[in-house]
Amino acid sequence: MSPQLSWIGLGNMGRGMVSNLVTKGPESPPVIIYNRTTSRSEALSSKLPKGKTTIATSITKAVKNVDIIFICLSNDATVTSTVDTILEQDVSGKLIVDCSTVGPETSNALAKKISGAGGEFVAMPVFGAPAMADAGSLICVLAGPKASVQKVLPYTTNVMGRANIDFSDQAPGQATLLKIIGNTFVINMVESLAEGHTLAESSGLGTDNLHQWISVMFPGPYTAYSSRMLAGDYYKREDPLFAVDLARKDAGHALKIAEQKGAKLRGLEVADQHLKEVKEHLGAKGDLPSIYGAVRKESGLKFENVE
Repeated sequence: MSPQLSWIGLGNMGRGMVSNLVTKGPESPPVIIYNRTTSRSEALSSKLPKGKTTIATSITKAVKNVDIIFICLSNDATVTSTVDTILEQDVSGKLIVDCSTVGPETSNALAKKISGAGGEFVAMPVFGAPAMADAGSLICVLAGPKASVQKVLPYTTNVMGRANIDFSDQAPGQATLLKIIGNTFVINMVESLAEGHTLAESSGLGTDNLHQWISVMFPGPYTAYSSRMLAGDYYKREDPLFAVDLARKDAGHALKIAEQKGAKLRGLEVADQHLKEVKEHLGAKGDLPSIYGAVRKESGLKFENVE
């Protein structure tokens, strides 16, 4: 029989991942979905094919009679408390797959706790923006016992993702360590774009001219973030795609790891300071590309680039 799946967490990433799991994944019983705010579960379920999802109103109900439990939550504390709630039940034979961005020490601690209770654990953080989650084009990083990873693979390539990075038989924390370090590349990319566009405007080159070069030289994420900056999306958007608090959480993980290992991340330190200023200016609706506004303000320009 096909495994019974459940999904916990329907944020910007989780909604797209569940949609692809339901519509493109292997045939299975209706996927059980749970979100702390039930209305979000109801809204998503109403958009998906009828009979493909079942809504749970508690974590306990979401994991009671399931084989594979996917989790996609905002931070380490929430993931840990969710797993603790799951472990109040018998998890023998159950596989828990964490798609959240957490610290490697959290992933390894969860693996130890879950395996000690008779369950299985795979860390599977993903790379990609919400639009990539919607399109099923994420990059999935999987780490944990090979036999457990093999159970997850039918739901990754050509379902939730376009490619896998397979760390089978490596500690789960290796996947989340890669995710944390990889996200420093994204944050530093946005910092470079913000500084470049600010200098282009101040020097007289012009941001449109710089954007033309970016589009030719760095198609993909660089161009997408550049476009969002120039359109003013970085301060107009009410629902952030990479919320400032989550960006600072990821930067904090990387800076902590670097400090523990005696490494220096000077560029990330600068970007994190700008993110702090973003939070002060925009509050919770601040987004990662809002760094552009902080750099502009620091350089004597208005935070907002267009009226």
